[in-house]
Amino acid sequence: MLRPPTAAQRRIIDAADPGTGRLKGTRAQLAGLVKRGFAFRHPRPPHDHFLTPAGQRIRESAREGDGTAPDATEPAPPADDGVFAARVGGAEAGPAGPERLREVRGAWQGLLELRRMTNPDGATDRPCGWERTHLVRAAALALEAAGHRPADPDTDGYRVRATPQPDAVAVYAPDAGALRAAADTLERAGWQAGEYTEPRTRARYLLASPRRV
Repeated sequence: MLRPPTAAQRRIIDAADPGTGRLKGTRAQLAGLVKRGFAFRHPRPPHDHFLTPAGQRIRESAREGDGTAPDATEPAPPADDGVFAARVGGAEAGPAGPERLREVRGAWQGLLELRRMTNPDGATDRPCGWERTHLVRAAALALEAAGHRPADPDTDGYRVRATPQPDAVAVYAPDAGALRAAADTLERAGWQAGEYTEPRTRARYLLASPRRV
């Protein structure tokens, strides 16, 4: 769970460039934002700092006047990456109303910006480094942002799971149509996906991995 920013950090976040999310501050201030997951340091010179999706949501919450991060109570990845935790399907039941939709849309737009800022060619149609090291969450975000419903204790939906392959995830869906729709979504999001059958259970699933070119 991400810790909320301090008052000083909140001022830096609120003052970020409205278009790019570029931040200004002292080295210590920017390092503190990176540590809490609200900023990342661009890998190329001059190594400027920019808002992560979590930082962008903090800024958006200020505009709405509630003063808190919309996902402050949602499960999140470790604070050093700060990227929104999409629902992978399973026990993590939660509301699926308008607030959740806003959070997911904001996280997806933030991830596209992260692609633009960190892919060497600025491409947004291809997963970035964070996605390649957080495969399950990244695939789940692509699915949830496109309107697919994650499975929970009361609802059938998609489930994204890690696999023994270091660069691939398994995606399960309630039926063949939902599985094909998930494959289409992932391919539009810059992944490559193929259907396979589990030898023991005969269950169909997708094996999906981030596209590199």
